[in-house]
Amino acid sequence: MLFSGLFGRGKTFARGIHPDSHKDTAGLAIRRLPFAPEMIVPLSQHIGKPAIALVKPGQEVVRGEPIGRADGFFSLPVHAPVTGVVRAVEPRMTASGAMVTSVVIHTHPSSDQQVLYRTPHDVAALSGQALIQAIQDAGIAGMGGATFPAHVKLAPPEGAVIDTFIANGAECEPYLTCDHRTMLEQPGDVIAGVRLAMRACGAPRGIVGVEDNKPDAIRALRAALRPEDAITVEPVVTKYPQGAEGTLIYALLGREIPTGQRASAIGALGSNVMTLAYIGRLLPLGEGFIERVVTVTGPGVARPGNYLVPLGTPLRFLLEYTGAHGNEREIVLGGPMMGPAIASLDVSITKGTSGVLVLGAAEIATRSARSHPCIKCGECVQVCPKGLNPSMLGMLAAQRDYDTMVGHYHLDECFDCGCCSYVCPSNIPLAQQFRIAKGVLRKRATATPP
Repeated sequence: MLFSGLFGRGKTFARGIHPDSHKDTAGLAIRRLPFAPEMIVPLSQHIGKPAIALVKPGQEVVRGEPIGRADGFFSLPVHAPVTGVVRAVEPRMTASGAMVTSVVIHTHPSSDQQVLYRTPHDVAALSGQALIQAIQDAGIAGMGGATFPAHVKLAPPEGAVIDTFIANGAECEPYLTCDHRTMLEQPGDVIAGVRLAMRACGAPRGIVGVEDNKPDAIRALRAALRPEDAITVEPVVTKYPQGAEGTLIYALLGREIPTGQRASAIGALGSNVMTLAYIGRLLPLGEGFIERVVTVTGPGVARPGNYLVPLGTPLRFLLEYTGAHGNEREIVLGGPMMGPAIASLDVSITKGTSGVLVLGAAEIATRSARSHPCIKCGECVQVCPKGLNPSMLGMLAAQRDYDTMVGHYHLDECFDCGCCSYVCPSNIPLAQQFRIAKGVLRKRATATPP
């Protein structure tokens, strides 16, 4: 259902799809997850260089204390999610399957787990550059899934002029509602974060784009605005992938990001609304980023909802608490369109974990049906938001002709939204093929010449 009659005609982009939303947790308020007895905190939870460990086994830490320092500008510090004792600093598996140096902390069972480490800021007195530094010190990464360091994204390249900052409240992935609940329950933090982000990047105006299936969030955000704010809250049509950076900018501003360039090239910058809520809340307090809201849902979950989860919480602990059940299941971190399925429960919740989706045997059987040859129906071409030809790209991928995929069919413009795979009647895993192709090309580009 669209709400254009209530909020005015929504804006959108060409093509895309309308998958079933499954947003059953949208009406469930955020609840705090209990603290696990042991936390596993990777020192790399973001795009860029990992943090460098500041602690050693046997050391006591308090909640909010830095346990890893940033290794340069394109890096983020890591903070203790609990008060406890460091048991180990050692490689542990992450959701990607990689072994990453992690700080293992035994949680003090007698602690009330209040944040005991903070350095408050007078944010009104901070310059744009000082705000960028404060955001890095807080360890904030993009929470929409990409985990790009927030301070890097808000620092426009030299010579770029940013005229509009965009807060992304679309949350177009099925099942996920953590952004919705954040906008609804913490609208003041979101708007405060938008104000700070606008100052940091020098944007004179801001727009919060929200899909029009969230009228309560739109109302809450508009109520949090001040008369002097150069910020508007605008509905966009509910359609996938409306929340992708390029599609949302096009929907709101009518501008396209040139291939291979960032949004700053067309005078825009953007960030996810939950990222902004944490900027708005943590910077004045001078606290580190140690927890986030995660949607836990799916047919295999007995107690679905939106949970405030300490970073480093073992996934196994989270699933046990929320009553995940069934012997045959698939666990997806994030949404079903772009989120990766994981092969092990021995990983932890990190800065980029927006959701934990537990699918039962019936859903797994439907998703894993055998693929068939392409029938040239053109459905994938009709829905691709970038106007590509996924059918041809798929055939080239099968032949491993990766150079033609890039040189003639613009594989580099694909952002893995999965629309093509979703509509393919032959069930060809097109998006997966494209990810493999891009991975091969990245390795080839970075390989040392013989």
